[in-house]
Amino acid sequence: MPRFALLIEYDGGPFAGWQAQADRPSVQGTVEAALARLDPGFAAGARIAAAGRTDAGVHATGQVAHADLARDWDPFRLSEALNWHLKPAPVAILAAARVADDFHARFSAQERRYLFRLVARRAPVTHDRGRVWQVPQPLDLAAMRAGAAHLLGQHDFTTFRSTMCQAKSPVKTLDELTIQEIQIPQGREYRFTLRARSFLHNQVRSIVGTLERVGAGAWPPERVAQALAARDRAACGPVCPPQGLYLTAATYPAPPFPPGG
Repeated sequence: MPRFALLIEYDGGPFAGWQAQADRPSVQGTVEAALARLDPGFAAGARIAAAGRTDAGVHATGQVAHADLARDWDPFRLSEALNWHLKPAPVAILAAARVADDFHARFSAQERRYLFRLVARRAPVTHDRGRVWQVPQPLDLAAMRAGAAHLLGQHDFTTFRSTMCQAKSPVKTLDELTIQEIQIPQGREYRFTLRARSFLHNQVRSIVGTLERVGAGAWPPERVAQALAARDRAACGPVCPPQGLYLTAATYPAPPFPPGG
């Protein structure tokens, strides 16, 4: 059976997360329902696998999944057909590509990238409602960057790991954690970019929630290092809400999609 990689974008707001659930809407279930209109295997219950299992309310601009289909589709026609059957769900197939039989969206991935958007302003957000985390006051960018520096590299991230995390080890290597400040009307937006081979459950939201406390002046930057060294979930700052989080990319030894699509 030919295997296809799918590049997927979605608004996570209406969904209980990526993973299919029996009684709640999911991104995986929505894509599989569209595939069931095109392929007998999915009509009989076949499943897709994804690079990352995003939580309820989390968005994606670069999720990757793979599917084994009965028919050897032209990739462009496959993406067009899926997008037709996905309507009106806020899910889009940005590209499809024929891949080798040993390609696996999750296990072949070398790296995942996430973006977190935090807006600081008094007036409510309108166009970005449900797509950013909003706080009322500006944050100290230099202090947040100083706190973030303690988290780069390989560490035991038990402090920044959900108690429900199923990963075998809390040791992860954080390759990038950068923070950018952007001026917006009557406020500022802070964009946190994180890159690693893999992440623990709630790791990104735990890190951003902790750094927000640093930016707000409630924590000194060195307390981030102390929290990390504690290896204790109770030492973590607040876990921030999901709506500002985006899975932006998964990278592979051989990129499955051509440049620009």
